[in-house]
Formats: sequence, C-alpha cells, structure tokens
Amino acid sequence: MDIKKIVSELTLEEKAGLCSGKDFWRLKSVERLGIEEIMVSDGPHGLRKQADGGDHIGLNESVVATCFPTSVGVAASFDRDVARRQGIALGKEAAAEKLGVLLGPAINVKRSPLCGRNFEYMSEDPYLTGELSAEYVSGVQSSGVGVSVKHFAANNQENRRMTVSSEVDERTLREIYLPAFETTVKKASPWTIMCSYNRINGVYSSENKWLLNDVLRDEWGFDGFVMTDWGAIADRVKGLEAGLELEMPSSGGKNDRKIAEAVKSGELDEKILDRACERIIKIIFATRERAKCVYDREADHKLAREIAAECMVLLKNDGILPLAADKKYAFIGKFAKAPRHQGGGSSHINTYKVVGAWDAAEGIDRIYADGYTERDEVDATLIAEAVETAKKADVAIVFAGLTDAYESEGFDRTHIDMPAGHVKLIEAVAEANPNTVVVLHNGSPVSMPWLPKVKGVLEAYLGGEASGEAVYDILFGKVNPSGKLPETFPVALEDVAASAYFPGGTAAVQYREGLYVGYRYFDKAEKKVLFPFGYGLSYTEFGYSDLKIEQPEIDINAENLELSFTVENTGKVFGKEAVQVYVADKVSSVYRPVKELKAFDKVSLEPGEKKTVSFTLDKRAFAYYDVKAQDWKVESGEFEILVGASSRDIRLEATVNVKGDADAAGDDAARLPSYYGGKVEAVSDAEFATLLAREPAALDKPSDYKLDFSSTFEDAKRAGSMLGRFIAWLIPKCIKDNGLGSSAIMVAIIMQTPIRAMSNMSGGLLSDDMAAGLIMLFNREHRLKAWGKIFKGVFLMGKHAKLAKENKL
Repeated sequence: MDIKKIVSELTLEEKAGLCSGKDFWRLKSVERLGIEEIMVSDGPHGLRKQADGGDHIGLNESVVATCFPTSVGVAASFDRDVARRQGIALGKEAAAEKLGVLLGPAINVKRSPLCGRNFEYMSEDPYLTGELSAEYVSGVQSSGVGVSVKHFAANNQENRRMTVSSEVDERTLREIYLPAFETTVKKASPWTIMCSYNRINGVYSSENKWLLNDVLRDEWGFDGFVMTDWGAIADRVKGLEAGLELEMPSSGGKNDRKIAEAVKSGELDEKILDRACERIIKIIFATRERAKCVYDREADHKLAREIAAECMVLLKNDGILPLAADKKYAFIGKFAKAPRHQGGGSSHINTYKVVGAWDAAEGIDRIYADGYTERDEVDATLIAEAVETAKKADVAIVFAGLTDAYESEGFDRTHIDMPAGHVKLIEAVAEANPNTVVVLHNGSPVSMPWLPKVKGVLEAYLGGEASGEAVYDILFGKVNPSGKLPETFPVALEDVAASAYFPGGTAAVQYREGLYVGYRYFDKAEKKVLFPFGYGLSYTEFGYSDLKIEQPEIDINAENLELSFTVENTGKVFGKEAVQVYVADKVSSVYRPVKELKAFDKVSLEPGEKKTVSFTLDKRAFAYYDVKAQDWKVESGEFEILVGASSRDIRLEATVNVKGDADAAGDDAARLPSYYGGKVEAVSDAEFATLLAREPAALDKPSDYKLDFSSTFEDAKRAGSMLGRFIAWLIPKCIKDNGLGSSAIMVAIIMQTPIRAMSNMSGGLLSDDMAAGLIMLFNREHRLKAWGKIFKGVFLMGKHAKLAKENKL
C-alpha cells in the first residue's frame, strides 16, 4: 500500500480532517481512498468501550468487560509474564470488540503517594515500570490492536493537570520520568503515544517539539503517531509542527479549519501535514491485520483471578496465615462482599462480574458484619456490631482500605490516612479479637497506626473483578503470596521528599527533590519506612547464595557485565520469589541515589529446589545522564552489585571495578550540596535554579493575571470575577452528590478544565467567539463587546454544528 500516494490524493480539507477525531471515540474515514474509520477505547486494565454517550472520565456506561487488576497490581507481581498475559487477554477482547487502539498503559512514575491516579500507574521506579509496560504492550498488540502509552510526560498529579507547568531539570526527566516510555518504545514499538495535558518547563506537552520529535522520534525511533489526551490541544498548528498528529476528541471541525487556513496562509508547511496524515493512515491500515477473536468471559475471569493472586503483597504475618479451613471466621467490612476492585475515572470498567471474598469462601464457617458505611464517617453502631461478631470467631478478617472518594482521576489526596471509620473499625476489632487479619483494598500507600495491633496484613491493591476470590485463595493457602511492593509505604507523608513541593501552586509545580523519588530518597536520607520498595512476604523462605561476577574488572563501553546467583526454596511449600538486583556507585562526583534497581526476575521453586538466576547489565545500568554532553556517562571506579529480596533486604554483595568514560566528572558536592547529601526537604531557590540551569517559573499566577483561553473557572473565581464566583458556586449545585466521590470528580474536572478545552469538546455549543466573550467578562473588560461576541457565537453555532455533522469545514 503506497501511503504517500494516498496522501497526495487527499484534499487539503481531508488531510486537515484526518488529524482530529470524528467524534468522541472514532477517527475519521475517507471512503473513496479506502481509509477506514477506527475506534479507540479507554483501558488499561479492561475495555471501556462506549457505543453511545461518550465521556472521558468514566461516568457513562460502557460495554461489559473483564476487569483485570489495575496497573499498580501488575507492577506488584514483579513478573513480566503476568504483564504480558494480561495484555494478551485485553488485546483479544479489544479485537473481538473491533477496536483499533486501546488507550493504555499509563506509565507515569509515582512522584508522590498523593496522586489520585496512582492506582493506574505502576511504580515509583522507572526500570520496573518500563520492563512491565513493554511486556503489556507486546501482549495487547499481538492481536493486531494498538495501544496508546500515556501520559507523555511528567504528568504526576491530578491537581491542575491540564494547565500546570512541571518545572523539572533535564537529568531528572531523563533518569526518572522518561525511561519507562523509552523502554516501551524501544522494546515494544507501541502504535501510538498519548501526550499529557500539562506543560513541561512552560511548554505544553502537545506542542513540545523537544519531547515529541527530538526525544521520542529522533532519539528513540518511535514510528507511530502521537495523539492528545482528551481536550489537551493548546495551539493546534504549533502542536502539528511539534509532532502531534491526532487531536482527540473531535473539535467539531474548528481546529481542522485552523490547520487548513495555516497551510493556505503559509504559516504551516503542507509537508508537515502530509507527514502527520501518513503516520495516522499507517496505523489505520495496520488494524486490517487485527485478529478475528472470540473471547470467553468465564475464561478471562479465571485468568483475572490467577493474575490478581500474583499481584497481592503479604505485608505482615505473625504466624496466623495461611488460615485453616476448620475454624470459624468473622468477615468484617463491606469490602468483604463488595470489594473495591478498581479506581474511578476514565479507566472505570463495566465489570463482567465481581466476586467478594465472602462468596468465594462458601463452605467455610463464617459470619459477617458491615463495619462501616460507604460514606466517610464513623458509625459507632456498625463498629459495635462488628466487635460482637469478632468475639464469636476464632479469627477476625477486616476488609478495609480507600474508597472512591479518597482516590480517583480528577483530584489528588491531601493525606495518606484511611477513612476514620475503617481505622476505628480495625482498632476495635483487634482489641476484641487478638487474632485479627487486615485485607487492604487501595490503590496507593496508606498510613497504618493500627499495624502493631493486628497479626496479619494482606495488601490486595485494586485487584480487579476476581480480587475477592484471589484474597480467599491467599488467606486460605491455596496460593502462596509472591507480590512485592512497587512503591515505598512511608511512615508519614512528611517523610516523602516531594511532600514539601506537591502539588505546587496555581501555575507551576517545582520538582525540587530531583532524582529522589521513592526508595531513592528514603535510602539516601536513611529514613525509616513502614514497608520498603520491593518488600513482600511468603508462606515459605528463600535462601540466596553463590553470587558470581564474570568480570570483576570491566570496560563498560566495550562489554556487558554478566552475573549469576543461586536461589533456594528452604521452606516446605511451593513459592515464587521476585529477586532484585541493584547497582550502587560507591564514590561519585555527581549526585546519585544510594542504589537503583537494574534487574529483576520471578523465580518459581518447589520445596528444597535451587535455581541459578543470570542477568546481563549494560552500560545504562551504571550510567547517569550528563546534561552538558547530552549523553549517558559512567564514572570509572568501584560499583557494588547488590542482590536482594527488597531494597532494604540485601542478601548478596559484590564489587566491580568499572572503566567508564574519561570525560565523566562533576562537582555536585560544591555546586549542588543539598542534592549531593540527599537533604532535599527544603532546597533553596538558588540551588534549584542551579539544578534547572535557569530560574524556575513562579508557583502562582500574578495578582494582575489576565484570563485567556487556557484559563479555568478556578482561575476566574480566584481573580475575583463576580461571574467566576457565581459559576464556582453553581457547578456543585448542578451535580448530584451521591456521597461516593463521583460528584467531587466532576466538580474538580470542570473547575480545572481550560476554557479552550471546553470549547473544543463542546460540539459547537461554546464557540471561540463565545469563549472570548466569556473571558472578557471574567477580566471585567469591554462588557458590551463581550456580549456581542457571545451573541455572535450563538448565531453561528447552528451553522458550524451543521457543517461539522456533514463532515465539512
């Protein structure tokens, strides 16, 4: 198929039209040239295919689909095979539903445990994220369905995500926030990349040429197309020039007209538009190879159960687990019957079926109590009933965690505490029954003041539709837990390096902590943690021995390092161990974390069985990013190879003398003393500016800030506009509050959505003229002219809507 020839036969208007969606979920077709319409759908842990009533935040109904564990659970498996198997299943479901692209995985690094969307992200570690993401992507695309890896890049919070500028230095971008995308692109060749809403160092991702072209295409070799997150377009022509091909959803033809007009005026080189069309058509044609799949929902549910069990992490076990089948158990908490198995927002799946641990445990002598309500409150009556129930059992199992009102797309948490009703319940039950086990259903770390009072804790995360069955399988010993934490659980929020800087101000968020994300900070600062990265218990024990380094001295530019060691199951039951290899630069002239994960594998062992595990470490495993050289560099000297069961349970060590790059050197001890010493809790303005190599953008907009098309209703309220204050008062009144979190999502999203995005996604109901008039009213300027624009927009609205419906410009 000669795609260039096809593009040459398109009219200018057709080419411009191909660069935006037909509607909320479909791309446009050009039937006379054989360019088919394809459909995309939200993921990443299930299909959210909407035939009608499209929305991008998970409020409207979608087709029934299998809900697999969310991405944090996949990461907790530390198992590439699990990620691939889940991807294969999703790819088959997507192919059966005739989808072209599944929107996922979401692979943003977890900068802070407060991010409301952390359940949808994998890890605080970019290496773990990248390796598992690549497997997931390969799995999905094996059925001829593409993915859209998101959100590219530095989108690490929900608060003001559509306008905030992530102020982050290039080295931190290269070492923390970009590598997972790089690995996925290079290993799995995703069909599409979804750019994020936010700005990076002042430039919107959707028009960031350095990000979308220089790095993504020229350096990494990406050959698919880049699409926006829904409504992420700032300047359509600038975006196209920067390497953004597809705008989603439809802007009603408005931005298509801007592209065509820019070509006609000479503002935009038509070759750029042609290139964008070629990239989009290439993917459309690729969907012709989509497999003819018929999937079995029961089989996929069984797979979801198997995967969920691989993803759960045993945090504490004072000899109480696994449970015997011949005792009496109290199942306490609503999550026992209706587990919170997924998060809120665009990834919310219309689940095939949900089975709670209560139903899964049919045949076990068990009694039940609600324990808490769905609302964020302490119900003394329910707690009292739960206490009486616990007293009647040999073991009490409390099912608790976080509700949708606590974590979701659209807003961030403000603390890491569980609902007070859940905490009080656990404490009361543990006092009534010393044999208490807690099962947690949550998407990100929580504080556990009750931890010393209970004998067992199972972190189930948001384990998908079969999570209740998987919990039963683990609690009663049918499956040996093998998950490991893909994120650090801090003792307190203030222990997190980013806590002093998150979520920033009204204009920017400053990444002053630099490289110190997750265990990289806790280890450098020697902070006590609740549970470390990579931690997880088993019902058996594992021994590590016989670490062998093939080259104790190595020229890392000439060869890779080969290492191996032995793992043995020293217990009495079958088990799996996620082995981890960290690399540490013993003496460095540039600031570096104490150690970093550079290899891992999941090893299955029968009782008494031994296996030799081998790894190859290349130059990147030892390197840091040299911003001046624009390259990865290794300082010559001694490096430690650390093999462990977690980041803080190192079992084997060896030293390697590495010959690196002669020009690799720095003076960070003098230039960046806070970073070099790991004391980044209060980095000065001057030192952060040195790290950035420029003055950072101000956190907040100036007091005389004039609203524009990228402003929000929140900005209008803050600016003191009477109209803005009225709208801010009105919006919550117009959204029904069910007490479960959905209204909070909607209010947060509406208040922080830019006016341009509302206009683009309004289907012509809010034209540019109307939006301009609204902005003038917010700024208290030219009121007559403002109303004139609004009335003009109303007059033209019908005409533009008709043209858009006819697919004309």
